[in-house]
This record gives sequence, C-alpha cells and structure tokens, in this order.
Amino acid sequence: MTDDPADRPDDNPFKGTPFEQLFNAFGSAAGGSGPVGMPFDLSGLMGQMQAMMSPYDGPVNWTLATDIARRTAAQEPDPSTDRADQGRVADAIRLADHWLDNATVLPSGVSTTAAWSRADWIEQTTGVWRVLVEPVAEHVVGAMGNAMPEEARAMAGPLLGMLGKAGGAMFGSQVGQALGTLAGEVLTASDIGLPLGPEGRAALVVHNVAEFAEGLDVSDDDVVLYLALREAAHQRLFAHVPWLRQHLIASVEDFGRGVTIDVTGIEQAMGQIDPTNPQALQDALEGGLFEPHHTEAQKAALQRLETTLALVEGWVDEVVGQAAAERMPEAAKLQEAIRRRRAAGGPAEQTFAALVGLELRPRRLRDASTLWGSLRSRQGQEGRDAVWAHPDLLPTAADLDDPLGFREDLSEPTELSSEEFDRALEELLGSGSPDDPDDPDGPGDDTGA
Repeated sequence: MTDDPADRPDDNPFKGTPFEQLFNAFGSAAGGSGPVGMPFDLSGLMGQMQAMMSPYDGPVNWTLATDIARRTAAQEPDPSTDRADQGRVADAIRLADHWLDNATVLPSGVSTTAAWSRADWIEQTTGVWRVLVEPVAEHVVGAMGNAMPEEARAMAGPLLGMLGKAGGAMFGSQVGQALGTLAGEVLTASDIGLPLGPEGRAALVVHNVAEFAEGLDVSDDDVVLYLALREAAHQRLFAHVPWLRQHLIASVEDFGRGVTIDVTGIEQAMGQIDPTNPQALQDALEGGLFEPHHTEAQKAALQRLETTLALVEGWVDEVVGQAAAERMPEAAKLQEAIRRRRAAGGPAEQTFAALVGLELRPRRLRDASTLWGSLRSRQGQEGRDAVWAHPDLLPTAADLDDPLGFREDLSEPTELSSEEFDRALEELLGSGSPDDPDDPDGPGDDTGA
C-alpha cells in the first residue's frame, strides 16, 4: 500500500506555519521518502541548505562579506598607497589640526594618520560595521524562527539553524556588496559621520580623493587639505565626546530590536519556491523573503539616529567653515560640493539602506550647520561646544526645524556662566580618558543637565 503524504497531514511538524507549503513541496519532490513520520527526507534537505553556506559564527557571514567587498572594490583600479601618499596626508592633517585649534575648544583627537587604498578602508572599518550590522541581523534571523508556533520550533530546531545560516549568508552578501560599493566612494575614515576607523586614526582614501577632485575647479592640494580639516574635526568630536560613539550604535540597536516579519508574505513566497532547486531558497532570501517591516518604535529610533548624524555633520561643517574662512579662498566652493554630495543621497544613505534597513537622508545638514553657527554667534565657541557634554543637551529634530531659535533665551554668554555649565564644559574637555568608555552616558552623568 502506498503511503501518500497527503493522507498524513499531521505528520508535517510545520502544519499551520509559514513553512508548511515549502516542506510539503519538498516532500513531493523527495518522493515521500524520509524518516518515520516525515513526508520527506529532512536530513537531505538540511544537507542541501548547508551546502550553500560555509561555516561561520554570529548572525552574519563576515568571511563571505569581506570577500565580496574586496572583489567588488577590485572591479575598479585600486592602487596601493606609497610613502609619498602617507607623507602628503600626514602633512595635510597636521596643518588642518593647527587651523582647527582656533575654531573649537575641543583639542586634537588625532594620534596617527594614514593614506588608505579602498582595500585598506574595507579592512580597517569592518570591525565597526560588525557592531552596527549584527544587532539588526540577529533580530531579523530571530524573527524568522519566531514566525513559527512553539511546537513547530521545538520539532524543527536543526532546520531553524539552517535557516539562520541562510539569513547570515544573505546578510553577508548584502554587506559585502554595500561595503565594496562604498569603498569606491568614501573619502575619509569618518566620511559618513560615524567613527568607522581605529580610534584616533585620521585617514584619507587617496584614490577616491583624487577622483573627487577631478570634478571640481579647485587644486588637488586644496581638496586634500579641506578633507583633512573635516576628518580632523570628526576625530576631535569623537575623541572628546566619549558617549557619542555608543549613542549612535545604540540607535541602530534600538532599530534592530523592533524588527518584525510578515508571516503571511513568507507563506505566500514559500509556496512559489521550486523545491528541486536549492538555489531557489537562497534567491528568495536575497530577494527580500524575510524583509522586515518598520514599526513606530523603529521610526523613532531612525529619527534619533538621523538627528544625531545631522548634528555631527553640521558641527563639522560649521567648525571647518570657521577654520578655513580666512585661510582658504576655495573653502566655500568645497563646502558646497560636500553639502551637495551628502544631500544627493550619497554613500551613507545607500549603505545604511542596504546594511540595516535605515534610509538615512542627510537633508538636515544645512539646518544643523545653521544651528551651530547661530549658537556660536550668541554664546561663543565654548557655548557651542559645551552642548556635546551630555546627550540630553543636544538639539532635537524639532530644534532643527527652527535652528536660529535653539537656546535663544540664553542669548548672552554671561548667562551660561553657572556652576552647572562650568562643570559640563570641564567634563567635556577632560573626557579624553573616561573611566568607563563603554558607558553610553559617559562621564556626563554628574552634570545635572
């Protein structure tokens, strides 16, 4: 007597789950053979899926990601840097740091300099990308399993592990493509407003800088110096505002915690997968099979991240503008070129969209720069820079809507000479070696702000 799988609907442990149609199809393709109580060869299916992925730890296949990133970046010329490149970058950053001394109360944050190739940028920034990407990847992969009832999850433990590896391979592929593309565009270690490189290392991606300069009616030396100013300004901010790095990363993590999966969409998509083609599942994964949906909590986290990045970029824009105004005749032209590059939806927006689902739009850069400039004109450099003493003092998205009105009630510098302000400023300037660098609130907890 033929044992028809259709006569044994209760033998499918995934009945009533988004995976039911997929495994029924695999059962048919396998001719109904397999372990007792199973309409198909589960071990064979797991073997097929495992063959698509190499072993790795964590929610993302970083070996795959790095390999794809390097191959993507290598599609265009990527000459290695030489001693002349290193010396030119070091000289530019040294001069830039000197100019910045008169534009901000924050001291230098540069300990070393570097001229990077695109491959160097990939190698030097992967560690920070791991911190940014893995929280989101972990929650997406977890949501894949949570879409199933508890009973099914208990029976499908090994298979869920395979699905997790498939999700990690999917993220690895996306990360690699995104980083490889970004490596061909990024100009400095901090070009997208995040501290991606090693702490204290100011770096320029020299081949990309040269390509950027080709489209401008500005000398190469001025382009290198202006980008060195921006990089050195970023380094000062991240070195002396110790809570800022973790604040940005926490915003990405908050976004990842809100990941939800469209169970109905998964069920419909799985019903259309060809079970005889192991590549079909991989294609479905890379095509958005488990694409998350944004919740209200995620939208709030996205706004916090956008606002903080806008404030970082606006502060750098304002400080560099002050440092170069009387020394570099072409500074205004270069400032506008950088602003247009960011506002056009450049590498930051595209990379975050690919890596963590965050479509960053640096449209608030001009508003943030205006806010910092207005604050400086009313309260001086000290008043402007002291706002970074604690995250609670930062302007909000609503403040960017009215950048000239931020702290308008404190228009006179003397009104900020309270004990609270002095303590906040002292904490900011003395925070280069915080007691607990992993504390997201840093040393500003005692400000009372």
